[in-house]
Amino acid sequence: MTDTNTGQQNAAGGGAGRASVVLGGGLAAVLLAAVGATGGWLLAGEDDPSTGDPLAVATTSGAPTARVTAPRPSSGRPAPSAVQTSATSTKGAGLTVPPVIGTDFEQARETLRKQRLGWRLVFGGGVGRSVESTAPDVGTEVTRGTTVQLHVAGPAPAAEVPDVVGKSCAEAADELVDEGLYPRYVTQRNGKVNRQEPTEDGSARWNDQVSIWCGSDEQPTAKPTP
Repeated sequence: MTDTNTGQQNAAGGGAGRASVVLGGGLAAVLLAAVGATGGWLLAGEDDPSTGDPLAVATTSGAPTARVTAPRPSSGRPAPSAVQTSATSTKGAGLTVPPVIGTDFEQARETLRKQRLGWRLVFGGGVGRSVESTAPDVGTEVTRGTTVQLHVAGPAPAAEVPDVVGKSCAEAADELVDEGLYPRYVTQRNGKVNRQEPTEDGSARWNDQVSIWCGSDEQPTAKPTP
């Protein structure tokens, strides 16, 4: 009996001893792992030279990020508005009545024509062909096409009547105006001129009218009766 109990106690003692050994070995393994991790963390901390806030470190890989720029301070000046232009001709475009006082009226007329201005000759009772005054006055701002009166010192001189028969009505009118005369349309303003009065080299003075008959040269024929 004694030997049996003793064997059981030895067996039990042996089992408890083995459990203690296993438990002790496990605790030792855990402690070694902890010590190793701590040592590795310390070694890694000693090798890392970077300091400061890790969020401020610039990266060289990955997609570029958008740059945020601060808004410019306002100057306080309003934005310039669009310049409005007008298609119609207005005064102040630099066109003025040219200085023609004292010049020959034919020369003054050509000066106005080159600037696309109209003219009207007003002859006086004095002596000479020079321009004494204008209306509007010299230097007045005008628009193209404005008629300027040229007041001439002396009376209207003799004018040469051109032959305009056979020419178109428009061509005849231009030629008469160039000679200082004005056309008077008796019939119509279309077609060719088939008659004029006074005739070529007739008596006339500047500003006189020349009557012209415009239209077809063909005479209407009577319709045959059935």
